[in-house]
Amino acid sequence: MSTVTADIAVSLDGFAAGPNQSEQLPFGEGLEDEQLHTWMFDHAESNRAEVDAILGAGAYIMGRNMFSPGRGDWDLSWRGWWGPEPPYRAPVFVLTHHRRDPLEMDGGTTYIFVTDGPESALAQAREAAGDARVSIAGGAATLNQYLARKAVDELRLHIVPITLGAGERVFDGVTGLTFGLHRVRPTDHVVHMTLRP
Repeated sequence: MSTVTADIAVSLDGFAAGPNQSEQLPFGEGLEDEQLHTWMFDHAESNRAEVDAILGAGAYIMGRNMFSPGRGDWDLSWRGWWGPEPPYRAPVFVLTHHRRDPLEMDGGTTYIFVTDGPESALAQAREAAGDARVSIAGGAATLNQYLARKAVDELRLHIVPITLGAGERVFDGVTGLTFGLHRVRPTDHVVHMTLRP
């Protein structure tokens, strides 16, 4: 069975996004300059191993909020935050309450919209990934659902030295987990921490 990993960038106080996310503020208030992700985009070479690991899964799972700023019925013109060629190059299972036909993108990414819950999304992702990893791509609420189910084999926190004070926090409502510290690698802009149950 494929292993399940999760990568998420967080502030020092554990937030993966600020409050009031929107199309204009995809990461929420307080993150107008996308400070949680500059290590991936502006300093990718010094974080190459971590970026490559994020993009090395055979299938991905994400919440609707990570795919789209919309709520309710779909705006079918919306095709994700990443443009016509998303970086995933694999099936991406999007948790949602609203049906939508699969969306094939350039470069090998196909978004599949799952309306029957996290367990179904994980089963479909495992089947699609085959022997490769399944990655929980985020956001925090989606990751927390899988953490609460003890379904994550390896959690990779990318801790950025800022505080937000509010927003979407990793581990909200998740209790009873114990991790072993597998690896820590500091860089000038982020500390990469790999945890295993």
